[in-house]
Amino acid sequence: MARRNALRRAGALATGMAAAAALVGAVSPAPAAAEAAAAEGPYEAGYTTEFRLRDHTVYRPLELPEDEDLPVVVWGNGGCLADGTMFEGFLTELASHGFLVIANGRPGGVGRTDAEMLTDAIDWAVDEDRRLFSEYRGHLDTDNVAAMGQSCGGLEVYEVADDPRITTTVLWNSGLLDDGDAHPVDALHAPTAYFTGGPGDIAHENALDDWERLPDGLPAFLGSLDVGHRGTFGEPGGGEYGRVGAAWLKWRLKGDGQAGGEFTGPDCGLCSTEWEVTRKNLG
Repeated sequence: MARRNALRRAGALATGMAAAAALVGAVSPAPAAAEAAAAEGPYEAGYTTEFRLRDHTVYRPLELPEDEDLPVVVWGNGGCLADGTMFEGFLTELASHGFLVIANGRPGGVGRTDAEMLTDAIDWAVDEDRRLFSEYRGHLDTDNVAAMGQSCGGLEVYEVADDPRITTTVLWNSGLLDDGDAHPVDALHAPTAYFTGGPGDIAHENALDDWERLPDGLPAFLGSLDVGHRGTFGEPGGGEYGRVGAAWLKWRLKGDGQAGGEFTGPDCGLCSTEWEVTRKNLG
């Protein structure tokens, strides 16, 4: 209860983030079937909607691979806005690397989301992987789940971070300054990454404060790139955020050691770039 009260006290911050996170305008409703979009991964990917998950947008390879189960990524939008295509380029990029990505909100949707929608998305994926006659039956890796969100969406991720099904937690341009005894980071149990837009990001100091409060022993990565609160989400494929986000997911959800080299070791991939890197317990 104390942790949820702390999140409620972040309401003013979330409201301010809502305007800053409006990266992409509303788009037309999704078609009945996914259509391909440009992306760098090995799979053609796009988004669709699902009857049994009506308030979400699902990004996926157009053809579900037969030789690889898709780990699941649930996503909370900036501003906690209910537009599932607000981060279309970025989320399509992730899906093209062999992930099922489920964003809060319908394509071009309006209104606000809540943290429970992230849990609903995980529930749906688990059910679909088992449901007789489901297109996704036997195609999903529900033992590997990422909870991710940008800005206010990151605060939603904090609310569900104690879900034992989550195997990595990622916050983009997000964090919570709070002076109470209980803090949302106390719920983190899975390897966690923070990616911020540097000092010009309104959430940068929040993320740094959260970083200092992380539970002892939690594997964690903090990367800051001087791109501000909007990051590179608006660039094709999500730009540098898309590249780094895909690498983190391939490492944490697929065990891809080459991708992990972006984040680990004295000569890590990001260590020699414009990213400012801090790490804890990553080996």
